[in-house]
Amino acid sequence: MKTIYQALSELEKNNGSAALCTVVKSEGSTPRHVGSKMLVYPDGSFIGTVGGGDLEHRVLDEAWMALGDGETRFLHYNMADPSRGDPGVCGGQVEVFVEPILPPPTLVVIGAGHVGKAVVHLAKWLGFRVAVSDDRAEFCTPESTPGADEYYPVEMGKLAEQLKITRRTYLVVTSRGSSVDALGLPNLLQSDAAYIGVIGSKRRWATTVKALKANGVDEALIEKVHSPMGLELQAETPEEIAVSIMAEVLMIRDKGTGKPMTK
Repeated sequence: MKTIYQALSELEKNNGSAALCTVVKSEGSTPRHVGSKMLVYPDGSFIGTVGGGDLEHRVLDEAWMALGDGETRFLHYNMADPSRGDPGVCGGQVEVFVEPILPPPTLVVIGAGHVGKAVVHLAKWLGFRVAVSDDRAEFCTPESTPGADEYYPVEMGKLAEQLKITRRTYLVVTSRGSSVDALGLPNLLQSDAAYIGVIGSKRRWATTVKALKANGVDEALIEKVHSPMGLELQAETPEEIAVSIMAEVLMIRDKGTGKPMTK
């Protein structure tokens, strides 16, 4: 059987997810000593133990919730009186730290033009796993758009069929026009993406919205889109626009305000 440390190494290699649960304090009689670990996977399987019984079931529940919200947890349990809700009768106290281990968020650049290339470069430097998609196959290659982890030379509307889009996926649409967006966005709007941004002017987005509504796309889905995307920096060059876009992505991801630090 693989050790927890081997399993952690595999998670790193495969961009997997799990929650590491560690006994960090133990007083009196408890099922497991300090340092005992359990690694919990999203499918419910796990390696190791923090004590078994009701205690372990409670920690498993917290681990699955941690995988859902990405937040750490510091759990304290008395092990004395089940009639008052304690998970055991050993008589001691135990504390468990639950740490979700999640892969880097994925940023998908849809449209590998000048701005798209700049976004790929910056997003990779910022630690994102980066995918590139473009229906023009010659643009969607490592030679044309270097630095990405994955390449999807497909139409925007078919991207969700090939790429798993989760709450840790950020979609940056730097396509070549409103007509492309109107055809490709509906399937993406149905996804769980954490962010969907579309490049262009307010007029271009208004044109896209009109076309989406004409095709029966619900207004609540359309409102998920950030367009024009990015923070107002008066950006002009592809590199400056990429900074504006990634600043908004980071703001959304980390729940920032976008306000100047001096205010």
